[in-house]
Amino acid sequence: MSGSDETVLYEILDDRFRTGRCANGDSRLEKLYGDCRWAEGPLYLPAWRQLIWSDIPNDRMLRWDEATGAVSVFRSAAGHSNGNTLDREGRLISCEQGNRRVTRTEPDGSLTVLADRYDGKRLNSPNDAVVRSDGSVWFSDPDFGITSDYEGFRAEREQDGLNVYRIDPATGEVRLVADCFEAPNGLVFSPDERQLYVSDTRGGVIRVFDVRDDGTLSDGDVFARTTDGVSHFDNLRFDDGGRLWAAAMDGGVHCYDPDGTLIGRLNIPEPVSNIAFGGPKNNRLFITATTSLYSLVMGITGLPRVRT
Repeated sequence: MSGSDETVLYEILDDRFRTGRCANGDSRLEKLYGDCRWAEGPLYLPAWRQLIWSDIPNDRMLRWDEATGAVSVFRSAAGHSNGNTLDREGRLISCEQGNRRVTRTEPDGSLTVLADRYDGKRLNSPNDAVVRSDGSVWFSDPDFGITSDYEGFRAEREQDGLNVYRIDPATGEVRLVADCFEAPNGLVFSPDERQLYVSDTRGGVIRVFDVRDDGTLSDGDVFARTTDGVSHFDNLRFDDGGRLWAAAMDGGVHCYDPDGTLIGRLNIPEPVSNIAFGGPKNNRLFITATTSLYSLVMGITGLPRVRT
């Protein structure tokens, strides 16, 4: 996708998208790789200037090197991994939906299982995770990895619902924190960590929860709904202006003002799964979309990687 007409790539729905410099980046997408079956889980590693992401049906994780542009296999087999994030010590946290668990990669390359059960029953298929500044790991657990053999292994569901959980950093206890979803997917904390935003893919909404001091959540309010009957929200990211960016599959990438107004879109040539900010300035948006990995150097910057 290329061209000088910004409406080809940047769709401005509210003037705040323009005045906020959301449309002031590259005039075209850069395609970095295009040989996946279904790509998700992009994560930029600042120390190595590399991006890793998941190619779920091929059961592998790939690695793109920013200095050379080379792509190589990071891990295979990979438990049909989906979402990836870093903990406070820079260790990789992965949602292995095929193995129905959340794991941490240690410095020596070994894997530590953080969660594979709740209430004595196997998880469904962990999808996405986020780490709070207190070290707790929060993850979504829909059933995408057990409904067929395409992105995992077909199996009967053991949990009563499709939920969001919290892993206690001190005890490792897995606690159910929200159970109001048709299929929870992407999740992200607000910049001040006082709220948790969760996309409900089948419900066509993004919900927002207040985070209480004891780590429990309030009842979730609807922050945004899909409007075209086609889009389905996947993962979520904040920029440093407090705007929420949502991968919306067939709808491209949506940008929401803090008040919940949809102010603009990025139109992508393939159905979008996930997004992540990265690059040395954290102003490069990486986009996984069906078979491909794209990037776009933008006029805005992602939320700072390390919060104090």
